[in-house]
Amino acid sequence: MTQVLIVEDNEMNRDMLGRRLIRKGYEIIYALNGEEAIEKAKSKPDIILMDLSLPIMTGWDAIKLLRTMESTSNIPIIAITAHALSGEMETAFEAGCNDYLTKPIEFDLLLEKMEALLKK
Repeated sequence: MTQVLIVEDNEMNRDMLGRRLIRKGYEIIYALNGEEAIEKAKSKPDIILMDLSLPIMTGWDAIKLLRTMESTSNIPIIAITAHALSGEMETAFEAGCNDYLTKPIEFDLLLEKMEALLKK
């Protein structure tokens, strides 16, 4: 079963996304902040969905750190953010993301992006 690490501090967003992915057959792990994401990523999930605006450690910083760690450097990461500012997508790719989505999440598009990254 494909394991997805959802890193999201908003309980409603986390719950909604997790339930929808579980219905599609994914196993879900949750992290509430960037620091927790680093710890949970050590279990080597198949893909990470990373909110960028997080407490304790931002998603940006967590992604950069995950890319430096041998055990997590190759895990696909999709950045998820409510901020659709100009240049933010490029910054996400520079930080080490494999893809990028803005909130509210278009679920079918998320599934397409996840499947494409998981096939690589």
